[in-house]
This record gives sequence, C-alpha cells and structure tokens, in this order.
Amino acid sequence: MKTALITGANRGIGLEIARQLQQQDYQVIALCRQPSAELESLGVEIVTDCDVTDDAALDQLSAQLSDKKIDLLINNAGILKGMNLDSLDYDAIRQQFEVNAIAPLKVTQKMLPHLQENAKVAIITSRMGSMGDNTSGSHYGYRMSKAAVNMVGKSLSLDLQDRGIAVGLLHPGYVKTGMTGGNGEIEAPQAAQGLIQRMHELNLQNSGGFWHANGQQLPW
Repeated sequence: MKTALITGANRGIGLEIARQLQQQDYQVIALCRQPSAELESLGVEIVTDCDVTDDAALDQLSAQLSDKKIDLLINNAGILKGMNLDSLDYDAIRQQFEVNAIAPLKVTQKMLPHLQENAKVAIITSRMGSMGDNTSGSHYGYRMSKAAVNMVGKSLSLDLQDRGIAVGLLHPGYVKTGMTGGNGEIEAPQAAQGLIQRMHELNLQNSGGFWHANGQQLPW
C-alpha cells in the first residue's frame, strides 16, 4: 500500500484528493489545522494543529511519522486574498507568500527524510502564477505567490532528480470551493480526478512541468 501525505486536506480540493486516493487504496495522511466533519468521516489518518508555516509543527510531524515512508507528497494548502491596485494590503501579500510559496518548500524539505526513492511531490499551484497567461492583472499577492511557488517546484525538480523524486506543478482549474466563494467552472471531485491523473503520469522525464489538471501544459 502506498502512502500519500496531503496538506490542507480539511476541505475543498484537498479533501476530495484525500477521498479519491483512499478509494485507490492509498494510506492517506491528512494534514490540517482543524479537521472538518467531512474529513473525519473518511477514516483516514489526520494530523491536526499542523500549520504549514510553523517550523516547530513540521518538526513535530516529522518525529510523529518516525520511520514511515511517503510515496506521494501533495502540497495543497493555500490561501487567496483578492486585491487590486487600489486596495493593496502588503500584510496580506506577505501572508500569501508564506503559505503559498514558502510553505511548500518548507514542507518538502522537512519531509525529505520520509520520501521514498522514486517518490513524487505535487505542488497545487495556479495558472494565475503564469506570466504568459496573465491577461487581467490584479490579485497581486496571489499571482506573485503562485509565480514564486512555480519557481520553487522547478528548482526542486532539478535538486531532487538524483534521488529519483519527480516534482509536478499542477493547476486544478477554476474550482467551486470555499476559497473561490463557491464560484468556478468545475466541482472539486472533477478537479481532484484530473490532478490525481497528472500525479500518476508524473515521472523524471516530465518533472518540473506546469500542468493543468486536464492535461494541458501551461505557459510560464
């Protein structure tokens, strides 16, 4: 049985990825600050009070995992705080960098001792971090943080290649979740299904790529 560790698994896309991976016979370790009733109902292993920006919490997680090995690490936790040029909030921009860009790097680095050889690392990013795809501007903190995490993923793909670990940067689509206020084009189960398929296809040859959940390669 393979093991998957998922951050931000209490709701939305993370919750649905946990559900579908469990149905595919993965042992799922779900990280969150406070579990939702929906997550608890899955019967997966849940690690609570785990703030992905907190070094001490991640060190505690590593100790708790002991000698357990991870086949699939999914950096899903993220926040979105909308703003335009007339409503810039620099504290909110910094917070989005901490959660969306720095935390995936921190989580991956802390979990390295637990990653199997030939493990996979998925970073749930956004096409809003694409330079070539930006045709509407605004959302400064979110766009900046997602562009930054794309660079994190690309560098990790090179640094982890010798360990046989592939890294994928995955955009879920415009999904109807709490983060988007229920707005979107697809539901979380469809997004999760596409993301998981891209994870299954991830290998050292396509490591470091930036992909839509539907299989489309996205521009940087």
